[in-house]
Amino acid sequence: MICKFIYLSTNLHTIYRAVETLRTALAMGADSGIHIETDMRTDLDLQPLAVAKIFKKIMEDKKIDIAILGKQSIDDDSNHTGQMLAALMGIPVGSFSSKIEFAEDKKSAQVTREVDFGLQKVSIPLPAIFTCDLRLNTPRFANVQNIIKAKKKPVETIQLAQMGIDVEPRLKVEKVESPSERAGGVIVKSVDELISKLRTEAKVI
Repeated sequence: MICKFIYLSTNLHTIYRAVETLRTALAMGADSGIHIETDMRTDLDLQPLAVAKIFKKIMEDKKIDIAILGKQSIDDDSNHTGQMLAALMGIPVGSFSSKIEFAEDKKSAQVTREVDFGLQKVSIPLPAIFTCDLRLNTPRFANVQNIIKAKKKPVETIQLAQMGIDVEPRLKVEKVESPSERAGGVIVKSVDELISKLRTEAKVI
């Protein structure tokens, strides 16, 4: 299995961080990297649908059968890209995967998913998309030898503007505000005092 690591970045600072992140992934075992450069802000302008289209383009061009994505982004908590990618590709998705076991014939995989009521096991045919939970695996340690080898592994740089993809934002952020401050709690000395406060101050009983 050939493992590719993909990173999207914008300005010079994040481009430098992107290259460092790619090299770290290569040192941890990835075979090659793809660096997508864009002027769009990845926290607002480059939305999940656009990212899914980018991944679809790469998967088709590079003949990639399996993609493993994070279950959600850390900036806006979107939980869409993996599912959208699967829909665009017309293949199944194993979301919130905490364990993935491939069949011997490599035609299917059994996925353990962490859901509200416990652990759910599903079987899905391959090719497929997986979004991973925290407990999917323990990242490999990048030792000095692998860090040196990573510098020789290929990293392809692609300009997003040259990919011919419609990445126009579909969502517009109207407003962002901090949550309202909550009043501090109080300590009561008895059940009678608690009931009194609930009745006269909170007015919930």
